[in-house]
Amino acid sequence: MTFTRSFRLLFIWPLILISTLVIGQEQQQEANIHQIIQQHSAEIFDSLVEIRRNFHRNPEAAGEEVKTSAKIIEYLQNLGLEVHQNIGGNGVVGILKTNKKGKKIAWRADIDALKTDLPDVVSYESKNKGVRHICGHDIHASVALGIANVLSKIKDQLSGTIYFIFQPAEENWQGAKAMIDDGLFEIIDPEEIYALHLSPMPEGIIATRAKNLFADYKVIQLKFDKKEDASELTNYVKNLLENLQNVTNDSPFWDMQTLMDPELGLINPNTIFKDYVTLNSEVFINENEENLIVKVALSASDPDKLNSLLKQLKSEISHSEFSEKLIEIQFTEEIALVLNDKKLTEDAIQQISEVYGKQSSINLHGIIPDGRSDDFAYFQQKIPGVYFLMGGSNYQKGIISMPHSPNFNVDENCIKTGVQYFSSLIAEKLK
Repeated sequence: MTFTRSFRLLFIWPLILISTLVIGQEQQQEANIHQIIQQHSAEIFDSLVEIRRNFHRNPEAAGEEVKTSAKIIEYLQNLGLEVHQNIGGNGVVGILKTNKKGKKIAWRADIDALKTDLPDVVSYESKNKGVRHICGHDIHASVALGIANVLSKIKDQLSGTIYFIFQPAEENWQGAKAMIDDGLFEIIDPEEIYALHLSPMPEGIIATRAKNLFADYKVIQLKFDKKEDASELTNYVKNLLENLQNVTNDSPFWDMQTLMDPELGLINPNTIFKDYVTLNSEVFINENEENLIVKVALSASDPDKLNSLLKQLKSEISHSEFSEKLIEIQFTEEIALVLNDKKLTEDAIQQISEVYGKQSSINLHGIIPDGRSDDFAYFQQKIPGVYFLMGGSNYQKGIISMPHSPNFNVDENCIKTGVQYFSSLIAEKLK
């Protein structure tokens, strides 16, 4: 009996030792991947800043991104990626294949600039009159190129395929659809898709949330038969629509600086940016001899709320003295919602936090108002994915990265942050 037990121990101990060594090696390899990512991101940082500044000096508006695309193509080809171009206009796709089968991940960056006469506040100002990168797409493109560079460096430690989508024409909401309609998903077949957008949060922080990041936005139109004076009907409908709003006019909700407020803003579980319905335009009245047409833009934090309000309006009007005058009520304009996959979002926040610390990523509780969104939503309608906000502000230096605003500026360290965080995220998914 003693001999048998000793024999078993002699047999088991080597197995335990081997298992311990294997686990230790895997943990060391995991640590090494992220160390390499951080080191290589730092090494290429200056070159990425130069690329970003080149994009910034030479901005191209939606549909005109010829030189921007050419620079992206050259960079990807120099990395040895398979490159496809002229997709949906000036769209570019770079494909990084590892030597092992595995998951297929897509990363999307928009590349167009904005038509605006707002002045540049940097020394490397735009050379193209009336066109500026004041939405951060020059940063987005540079981060994506950096991720491609870093992951190319460690591809032997990964499995699967990474697709880099450089999308034109985001500012006019044409690019994503154009790429899809032009056969994007016949070239690539990702299982997951990710993207980022610059935000006024401090540099070094990324944030997101499951489900909708932005408010649902729709324009509602009511059409009535008008064969006599419509002043009473006009007042009735106007009051009906204005009463849909549940945010008071004196609320700090309307001050966009409140978005970043630690007590009231997006990061607080008790944020004021949830459970809201707002009017995002004046109530427009259009009359002719036969009809009264009323329009207003609405936003709601709950994606299902506006549809229920449409039914509510129909019901209220049907029980009013104007019930027989209603011809139709419908939504005439809608913005596709960025809808983040719940599991992918939770996994991403956890994975980035484990590598870069809990302070690196924030789970937002509030919903961004005012009908802001991104046509990345059309990609998410095809593939589950996550859309992140990345901080680019440095308050101590007076740098505020609020897109589309006067004095827009960026702390360029966010390029390195983006490359590190999201290279690590993709590496975690492809190990």
